[in-house]
Amino acid sequence: MTEKRGQQSAGAVKHIYVLCDVGHKQNRVPMVCSGRYNVLDPLAECLNDPHNNDTRRLACLALNNLSIPKECKTVMALGPSSTAIIGGLCKAIASCWDEAYLCCICLMNLSFLEDGITRMLQYSPAPEGYSLPIHPLDNPKSLVRIIEGVFNDTLAVVPKVPNNGNSYSSIFGNMFKRTVTKPKPTSVTKKGELLRWACGLVKNLAKSEENAAVLTKTRIPERVVDNIKTSATPPSQWTTNSLEDFSLFIVLNLAQWQVARPSLIEAGSIDVLKRITVEEGIQGLKASLSCSLLGVQPSGFPQDGLAMAIKSISELIANIGEEKGKEGQYAHGVFKMNMAREAYDNLIDSADDREELAIAVPLLNFVH
Repeated sequence: MTEKRGQQSAGAVKHIYVLCDVGHKQNRVPMVCSGRYNVLDPLAECLNDPHNNDTRRLACLALNNLSIPKECKTVMALGPSSTAIIGGLCKAIASCWDEAYLCCICLMNLSFLEDGITRMLQYSPAPEGYSLPIHPLDNPKSLVRIIEGVFNDTLAVVPKVPNNGNSYSSIFGNMFKRTVTKPKPTSVTKKGELLRWACGLVKNLAKSEENAAVLTKTRIPERVVDNIKTSATPPSQWTTNSLEDFSLFIVLNLAQWQVARPSLIEAGSIDVLKRITVEEGIQGLKASLSCSLLGVQPSGFPQDGLAMAIKSISELIANIGEEKGKEGQYAHGVFKMNMAREAYDNLIDSADDREELAIAVPLLNFVH
């Protein structure tokens, strides 16, 4: 794959892709976990082949397929090839290849392995010959700064020519300046997909308190709130894995950590969230949980919002205790008991009008 160029390279990568496609799912774990094959490092290198779009795309698709099984996630996110994989995916995103959104999907797949998300966000490669580690926030080539560039729409489009990789400026010269080149219509769709799946990645990364401390020192919280605030689609029509759905999950996952709450409040999240608390379904639930965690008092909820919040959160706690989800809304395991209980307790402890609490669903032994 890496010794040939052009169609020969693409052909070799295609064979790897076919071996792990939907019709050959049984091959995925052996290809990654058996120790008999080294497909990960060559695929990671092919992600940034400047000579052939097909090679890059097929490498992305193959890595996406391989990243689905949990066993593969562990090897890919924590094993010997993890640096090459994460580095290759980050470089492809930073280069704004057409396949960048597929790279975000692959990173998101890997981020479902919660044991690996802190290490993933810590990815921060040092320049060649530089031995000291660089903090991710001080490194424009780090994963967090690259993803922030997606949110800020400041990644510079790199010409499709070989890059010598010897300087930050070759890829990130315009990192903190807005790109002024008007994209083609097809690029707008791909850019939207890149942002959407970047949100999906951050949704998972925000589940770690250490990661939350890093993310809140970027402009990502502000951009996430903007995604919700500027949406032209009513919350009741937000589909699973939409930009808005991911963005509201990011707010919730950050709001569970004390270190992240000031940045969310400063970004104007509370006014945006309050309007969604009156919605039925999972979006109203996420907004209610977020508002409570961010310190919104019962009197601060809109009319009918408090009653819906207490009912939906108490029902959530009961469902978590019974190890079940809610059909059509959320599966078991999506929400954590400690987060739900904190949100519920905040509302109960700060309620002035105890009659407001009479509508709460009985919680059996799951709360007290």
